[in-house]
Amino acid sequence: MKTNPKYLPILLFATLAFGILLGGWLNFPGQNQFLAKNNSKNKLNKLLDFIDNEYVDKVNADTITNRAIDNILAQLDPHSVYIPPSEQAQVAESMRGEFVGIGVNFYMYKDSVAIIKPVENGPSEKAGIQSGDRILYADKTKLFGRKLPTDSLFSKLKGKEGSEILVTVYRKSENKKINIKIKRGVIPIKSVDAALLLNPTTGYIKINRFAESTFDEFKTGLTQLKEKGIKSLVIDLRDNGGGYLEQAVAIADEFLTDKQLIVYTKDKNGTIEKTIATKTGSFENGKLFVLINENSASASEILAGAIQDNDRGTIVGRRSFGKGLVQREMDFEDGSAVRLTIARYYTPTGRSIQKPYTKGTEDYMKESESRFKSGELYHKDSIKTPNTPKFKTPKGKIVYGGGGIVPDIFVPLELESSKEHTAYLLQTGILGQFVFEQLDHNRNVFKGLTFEQFKAKMEGTDLYFNAFQKHLFKNGINMSLDNNKLLVKRYLAAEFSRQLYNESKFYEIILKNDAMVKKVVAQ
Repeated sequence: MKTNPKYLPILLFATLAFGILLGGWLNFPGQNQFLAKNNSKNKLNKLLDFIDNEYVDKVNADTITNRAIDNILAQLDPHSVYIPPSEQAQVAESMRGEFVGIGVNFYMYKDSVAIIKPVENGPSEKAGIQSGDRILYADKTKLFGRKLPTDSLFSKLKGKEGSEILVTVYRKSENKKINIKIKRGVIPIKSVDAALLLNPTTGYIKINRFAESTFDEFKTGLTQLKEKGIKSLVIDLRDNGGGYLEQAVAIADEFLTDKQLIVYTKDKNGTIEKTIATKTGSFENGKLFVLINENSASASEILAGAIQDNDRGTIVGRRSFGKGLVQREMDFEDGSAVRLTIARYYTPTGRSIQKPYTKGTEDYMKESESRFKSGELYHKDSIKTPNTPKFKTPKGKIVYGGGGIVPDIFVPLELESSKEHTAYLLQTGILGQFVFEQLDHNRNVFKGLTFEQFKAKMEGTDLYFNAFQKHLFKNGINMSLDNNKLLVKRYLAAEFSRQLYNESKFYEIILKNDAMVKKVVAQ
């Protein structure tokens, strides 16, 4: 099956993607301590100078230097990486948990900047920007019909806090152009997507990454759920590639009692640094479940490992990614950075969950794909971690090291979707674009509906299911959805709710028949 390349994931201006390769680091110490002289370093510097000064053709010295850095780091491990200035700025912004801009979710639709939804209470919403608007001009810069790269669009819409920008939008519903002045403001990039009730006594919190603001967002959500009287809590770390170690540690501390070990690291000199829980935990006694899958990595695995090894809660899902390396960051003057692995981390029982990387980065990253072929994603008995050492928790439960966190309760992929991987298709940008086009065609169909009325409307019609099937065929995706009708309708309703309401409403619908959640609720 080939997916039309134009169907890339919807670009969320208020949300930036963060990958497993960059997950989990600490701040890098000062650069000066790495300037000690030796012949190898002098040789490399002399070679670069020699090329710059004497090579017969003109070359870009920065390009050669960057490639040299990439090649050096490639000899180390998959998580020691060089980040060029443009990417580093985006990642740093994502991890700060905020940026200064106009506050819109958008994507490029037929060479136009189409507004999916303005950020709630953000500058654009306050100024009058509406879902479905097309931004034609930012001040005097033309944005439509130019196929501008994403970073160029960002640069036009971002700016200093309090600065003003005049945008010209086309409003289809009124068939006219409108000039709107917007004062830029601080826009949060949420790392906690939802904090809601699964039932009257069970709370649910979804964490998409561990950024600077994650613990504060998590604590706010947990406090609200406790006020509603929850007795059990589900933390969803599926597809969470990691982030800041200390944020995962702070969350683990909320569940563990005083002096329990959360995690420890060991560097090349054998120096061990332990992180211990404090007395300040606010949910030390309620039932706890942590959801993981093959894309849960780094800081996600630290949190899951701390809960599992201390017999504090139940891990549900499939074996996690297997990243047990700690990075620190060194920034360069041009805005680029190097993230270097400086230690391994170990769960409280003493297990390293880092999977092997001796065959190179490409094989390392494809290891997760091999789990399809081995049957591991469908059968717990097929889980085979290399050299699987066994460890015992304080209560005598056997846990495994050597490659990811193995869940206490296994939930196979086939219970979540068919073997045609329909669910994976539904999580690509094609669904979001289809929903946007449907709303763009006639947004008034949903005007004035309460959320309960909206859900009833979506459950009672096959209109959008049939239209989506035709949409796939039209775009060369010959996949029949008939065997997964309920799943597809659920994802359609969830995406409509995200674009019409908010992220929390998306999860309220998507979790209704979620296989892992159903396992938890049945406990």
